[in-house]
Amino acid sequence: MPSNVLIVDDSATIRQMVKRTLHIAGLDVGAVFEASNGVEALAQLNDHEVACLVVDINMPTMNGIQLLTRIKKNARLKDIPIVITSTEGSRKRITQMEDLGAFEYLRKPFRPEQLRDVLKPLLGVVDDAGTEDSLTCSSRF
Repeated sequence: MPSNVLIVDDSATIRQMVKRTLHIAGLDVGAVFEASNGVEALAQLNDHEVACLVVDINMPTMNGIQLLTRIKKNARLKDIPIVITSTEGSRKRITQMEDLGAFEYLRKPFRPEQLRDVLKPLLGVVDDAGTEDSLTCSSRF
């Protein structure tokens, strides 16, 4: 069954790149929803079921940390895996995201293969062969 994904980033270019990566990688994706900040993301989550979120940290109105905090306090949303994509690289911020329950962190700019490898398990893709990319692309906390 295809899984819905929500992309939350204030950059339309990044949202399009993530969307393209999902489709080119052959991931079993249903609908791809978009939001340019945390407030829009919460509205999308109110209207749609999603399997995972790809979230930027630095956004106007409501940033990624504020969004994570709100999601993790919501009983219906708290178990949705969240992948952080950001230029933010401070250890303090990464630790804060980990403490909030983020599944993964990818530093921008990231390669499409990195995003693909991180999203595979979240979307139920089993990679029997296990590629070398999978070993080097992911940057777990």
